[in-house]
Amino acid sequence: MIKILYFASLREKLGSSGESLELPAGVTDIGGLLAWLAQRGGEWASLAAVKNLKSAVNQEMARATTPVQDGDEVAFFPPVTGG
Repeated sequence: MIKILYFASLREKLGSSGESLELPAGVTDIGGLLAWLAQRGGEWASLAAVKNLKSAVNQEMARATTPVQDGDEVAFFPPVTGG
């Protein structure tokens, strides 16, 4: 199982602050997880299209190539802007 957290506007758009799910077969990294989530369709498809989407694995900033494994906590959040 992995735990996925959605923050800020992603939480609002997806209607969920997070979920726990079995790591899908063949998914080994953040990029693969995003692609798998996007194939759910609807708002999930737009998740992979968010420009500059940030991610973290076990509270460490991650890239598309960062490995994901059973027991990990993955967070997705939009880029932060300030003023």
